[in-house]
Amino acid sequence: MSRRGWVLFISLSIIWGIPYLMIRVAVESMSPWFVVFARVAIGAAILLPIAAARGELKQLRGYLGWIAVFAVVEIMITWPAVTFAEQHLTSSFTALMISAVPLVAALIAVRLGLDRFTGTRLLGLFIGIAGVAALVGLDFGEIYLPSVVLLMITVVGYAFGPVVISQRLVGVPSMGVIAVSLLINTVVFAPFAIATRPTEPVPAQAWWCVVLLGVVCTAVAFIFFFQLVNEVGPARMTVITYLNPVVALFLGVLLLGEAITTGMIVGFPLVLIGSWMATRKGMPEEADPVPM
Repeated sequence: MSRRGWVLFISLSIIWGIPYLMIRVAVESMSPWFVVFARVAIGAAILLPIAAARGELKQLRGYLGWIAVFAVVEIMITWPAVTFAEQHLTSSFTALMISAVPLVAALIAVRLGLDRFTGTRLLGLFIGIAGVAALVGLDFGEIYLPSVVLLMITVVGYAFGPVVISQRLVGVPSMGVIAVSLLINTVVFAPFAIATRPTEPVPAQAWWCVVLLGVVCTAVAFIFFFQLVNEVGPARMTVITYLNPVVALFLGVLLLGEAITTGMIVGFPLVLIGSWMATRKGMPEEADPVPM
């Protein structure tokens, strides 16, 4: 990986390790629908004028269908799911579950016939699945199962997002794609946000969390996201989920006083080891038409 790739990788790892903490704080005072709407609306408000000034929106003709698909799998399904999940789960547990994305990505690549499993990768897959099972199973009495299902939906969506980029949106102006995707979701989420808007005073820290989610964790993060996919390919890009949970776990314990459970201690290392083994060999390194 180039120096630029490492800078993008580390930056995005930190930026996308923060949202779980902010979402957890925001949903204590706002509905999940309102939080997600505010996040995409702020991101769209920042990126649309920039994309328009750069002439990128004009270059999206012929790609709007696939941009809509990306908007659905990467944002429309996943963001509400993870936001609703955090009403009943800690930010730390949520982030650790999301660390299973590379495992699902490996399965998708093989299922589509764009990659194959070696013995090492197959062993890694089973180790990673065992880690996810430990995360859920060892803390069975402390978690809310419907929220776990929502996280699983999120994992699948995050695994498919780079697939759409690498298969159908190669060479398309990235900022324009992001801006339009956020606009689509802003329109879709608006009625739900209006119906569930806050009716009582919201603490300042919750508002700040929403603003940071929109500016840093959405607008800035997606710019880095597309650059990283183009730099290292969608396969390696998923490895970013190795570091996101570490950041989220640290912030959850430090700032929210969340407990480190037995499931985290046992399951998280297994997920990391399994994901590393499942993605280290056989996955193409180029940003050619290959899913993550």
